[in-house]
Amino acid sequence: MAKILLCNGSPHTNGCTATALEEMMRIFAEEGMETELIQVGSKAVRGCISCRSCSKLGKCVFDDLVNEVAPKLEAADGLVVGSPVYYGSPNGTLLSFLDRLFYSTGFSKHMKVGAAVVSCRRGGNTASFDVLNKYFTISGMPVASSTYWNQVHGFTAEDVRKDAEGLQVMRNLARNMAFLIRAIAVEKEQHGLPEVERSATTSFSDGK
Repeated sequence: MAKILLCNGSPHTNGCTATALEEMMRIFAEEGMETELIQVGSKAVRGCISCRSCSKLGKCVFDDLVNEVAPKLEAADGLVVGSPVYYGSPNGTLLSFLDRLFYSTGFSKHMKVGAAVVSCRRGGNTASFDVLNKYFTISGMPVASSTYWNQVHGFTAEDVRKDAEGLQVMRNLARNMAFLIRAIAVEKEQHGLPEVERSATTSFSDGK
């Protein structure tokens, strides 16, 4: 059974972001997907200090939620990252978590399906959505899309439950993500994964 990891970047376990993720989880269950929800936003997660100890240790030097989630991400077929909008950007705790999770893990994330979800009262949604998607697109992860940008609106969970279009977007996103995961699994079985080139690294210098 395929597994999808969902990370809630909100400090509120039953808030707006959680409501959006729960709608997706309901559809994932209907699609026969196993899910696990990780509560990130309420945890104390410090930022990366660029010590590069992870290259020697095989894990982050700070032994916290990041190292706990790393093997779960390695085993997962898909990753959903949800965040509220704070000053036009995702939650800072979530960003620290993702920076360290993606940088400190040496395993390939190639062809794991990613999806970003944002919740906001009014604005800052597409800017936050763009930030979260960059973790996927630098890692060779196909990005699941829906019938609108993956966002819900509201100040409370009850508001989000009234956002009929937003919840519809979450359901369509979950179905599309499940489809992509199954399609990639079939292609991987028949033909293997696409070749990944890593030899070229371009740096420009004026020679001084």
